[in-house]
Amino acid sequence: MKLKRESITFENIIRTHAERRGEIRDRLAQFAAIGRRGSDAEFWEEMVFCFFTGGCSARMGLNALAAVKPMLMTGDQAELANALTGVHRYPNARARYIVASRDFLREHCDLKLRKKLRSFACRLERRDWLVREKGIKGLGYKEASHYLRNIGFSGYAILDKHVLNCLAELKIIKVPEPPNTRSKYLMIEDKLKKLTEMTRIDFDELDLVLWSMKTGVILK
Repeated sequence: MKLKRESITFENIIRTHAERRGEIRDRLAQFAAIGRRGSDAEFWEEMVFCFFTGGCSARMGLNALAAVKPMLMTGDQAELANALTGVHRYPNARARYIVASRDFLREHCDLKLRKKLRSFACRLERRDWLVREKGIKGLGYKEASHYLRNIGFSGYAILDKHVLNCLAELKIIKVPEPPNTRSKYLMIEDKLKKLTEMTRIDFDELDLVLWSMKTGVILK
């Protein structure tokens, strides 16, 4: 169901959270369930979804994932690109991301993503690995944060254009420009954490509140 878009004020954030809290917590519970019980194939599927959302909408990402889901483990680049044509804005590039990342992860950890991601003692190192590992294509800090949230890891800010616009409207940041370095990402992430203290809204719930206030929907 399409939700009503709200103007971004502290009062409206608190009120909207109260109204949508049940749906938001249900969605976060779905992510947590993947983290607890999801297979390595599901972890890989969620990573591919986040390849698709970079520079594109979540809806396009969902449609693209549905188009290639049957061939995620075995499809070659041509097959994947063909399936994505007319569905995703960048069919050839995203097909390359899938094949290159799948080949690397098979060699590096036998695609056992659950074990690999849980091996990090530091939450920041976990995300840094996803972004900095040259064998994994298509994950910047926003996409890596999105991925980790979707497989049940908490406390990562997904600084997409909607959340950045909210922070700019609240005058928490000056301009809603995507952070292009690790230090800038961490700085804005810290500012978002301060907003949780001001509103007394859980950090992961706040992301979905702001996103739904801009888009009118609660997706993934």
